[in-house]
Amino acid sequence: MIKAKRVSIFFLIFIFLYPISLSAKNPLKEKWVQTAIQRSEEQLSAAIVQFRDSNKTPRTFENGKIVLVSYKDWTSGFFPGSLWYIYELTGNKKFEKTAEHFTTLLNKAQYRTDTHDLGFILNCSYGNAYRITKNTDYKTVLINGANSLMKRYHPKVGCIKSWDFGNWQYPVIIDNMMNLEFLMNVGKMTDNQPMINAAISHADKTMKNHFRSDFSCFHVVDYDTLTGKVIKKQTHQGFNDSSSWARGQSWALYGFTMMFRETGKVEYLHQAEKIASFLLNHPRLPKDKIPYWDFDAPNIPFEPRDASAAAIMASALIELSTFVKDKPEYFKTATIILKNLSSDKYLSKKGKNGFFILKHSTGNYPAKSEIDVPLSYADYYFLEALQRYLEYKK
Repeated sequence: MIKAKRVSIFFLIFIFLYPISLSAKNPLKEKWVQTAIQRSEEQLSAAIVQFRDSNKTPRTFENGKIVLVSYKDWTSGFFPGSLWYIYELTGNKKFEKTAEHFTTLLNKAQYRTDTHDLGFILNCSYGNAYRITKNTDYKTVLINGANSLMKRYHPKVGCIKSWDFGNWQYPVIIDNMMNLEFLMNVGKMTDNQPMINAAISHADKTMKNHFRSDFSCFHVVDYDTLTGKVIKKQTHQGFNDSSSWARGQSWALYGFTMMFRETGKVEYLHQAEKIASFLLNHPRLPKDKIPYWDFDAPNIPFEPRDASAAAIMASALIELSTFVKDKPEYFKTATIILKNLSSDKYLSKKGKNGFFILKHSTGNYPAKSEIDVPLSYADYYFLEALQRYLEYKK
């Protein structure tokens, strides 16, 4: 009888304490996480009311005006992608319905062969839609889009061509690493080995030709289509040809981390680690870990920040931390970034900032375009990083 009482008392203590220990470890109980998700939900709720009758998606809020874009714009997939992420984060069904609406606005993009950005346009929207719903209508669009993107692949160069404008023969930009996930996803989905091989070739060539000895990267590499050799290396959105454009470094980190996940090639993991080392140990990375628009911009610390580069970096670092267990600084830095992006300094006030989530991003500083503004891709990768943070902390 005494033994039974002791067991009962122990059981009651366990019942009372166990939920407390669970809640203490539950990342959703962290105030900054709650603030980030709640404000994101508020902003996107207002945005879908504002834009629901439009056949376009929001890109930025500049000079007091919301900029809306069609399916032809490289940023058009980020808003529907953000809606899919906030649906996952909150379970609110209204976001599923509106995500479906804004995703299908991009339907025509599946047949485009004049852009390398189909990964951004379709994988962020239709890719997330298919991942979450398994609706085969989304799958069809993804397959068509990936086949369209493959038409920009040149076997001699071994890369996907980025732009059709400018004075380059065959320009390949570091951003293009992000579109390889699209090819890898569809290649595996359809057992299309040539598509997978093209993505791997592009990553290999980028690893060989885009990086300096310190593992910073050039923005643009131009190739000769007859020989496949490099013609020149330069920038288009950075401070100068030898500088380290912040978002470009984040694209590189994210891209090689993702390619390791998709292929298991250890060379990609080592490349991602070296890029991470360059970023995390850079003397001009601010204390709050939100980089200036270019690490070599001349007027640091008075240069504009780029919250989009920070959000991309945070998302990549969280994933990288799952592959490299002996470097806690990856997840620690990502957490610092997310906490700071969730602070009043970077998080929009409710109903303000054109209904975007984050403030203080920089699009194209040399062109004097989208400087210190919200950007749809900053919001997208912020939400993705939050989702990854919660998954990591489970």
